[in-house]
Amino acid sequence: MCTSNSILGEGCVIQEGVELGPGCRIGHHVTILAGTRLGAGVQVGNHCVLGASPMRAQQSTLPTAENQKALIVGDHGLIGNHAILYHGCTLGTHVMVADLATVRERVTIGNSTIIGRGVAVENDCSVGKHCKLETNVYITAYSRLEDYVFVAPGVTTSNDNFAGRTRDRQKYYKGITVLRGGRVGAGATVLPGKTIGQDAMLAAGAVLTHDIPARELWAGVPARFLRRVPEDQWLENQ
Repeated sequence: MCTSNSILGEGCVIQEGVELGPGCRIGHHVTILAGTRLGAGVQVGNHCVLGASPMRAQQSTLPTAENQKALIVGDHGLIGNHAILYHGCTLGTHVMVADLATVRERVTIGNSTIIGRGVAVENDCSVGKHCKLETNVYITAYSRLEDYVFVAPGVTTSNDNFAGRTRDRQKYYKGITVLRGGRVGAGATVLPGKTIGQDAMLAAGAVLTHDIPARELWAGVPARFLRRVPEDQWLENQ
């Protein structure tokens, strides 16, 4: 269903059961799949796919996508060119998903969060409000990022300590956790199941093999405690 004041570009494919809120602007050659719901004032760039279904290889360990919920994009969302948003994810209001980014199934993105260019957020993740994931960040499946989290460009995360070996690994999959106000520097790597505490910081280029307590700065390979985060950088003092 398209409202009277929404604008569709050339070559769009809009399937049955799609809901477009008032004032949406849809770019050229966009595909919006059945059941997708866009709120008021959503802008979608060219060549996007909204409501995609994941491909599932025969040997995949992912849950099946049966009875998956629809894709929901909140009011005033901004979706960049060539972005792909899968069904079963929910974006809050004023969320920006930049060019070439991918947000997979069963993901929630909080209000006013920015998903940068080329970012991949894998299945079954939650990202809080007012977060910023910069260019080419990779958030592994089953991760949780709370509000006001900052992740710098090129950060890599992992959820499999067995690196694809043995069937038993499936019982131990665990993504990363970044608590409120946590920050991760450019090019850092966070290993499976690790937690970055409230207002804590992992320095650029570090490899995290242990949890970081609240308001500590860790650096190095492997990362170790360096110093406390200065009080003027705590969220409560901003």
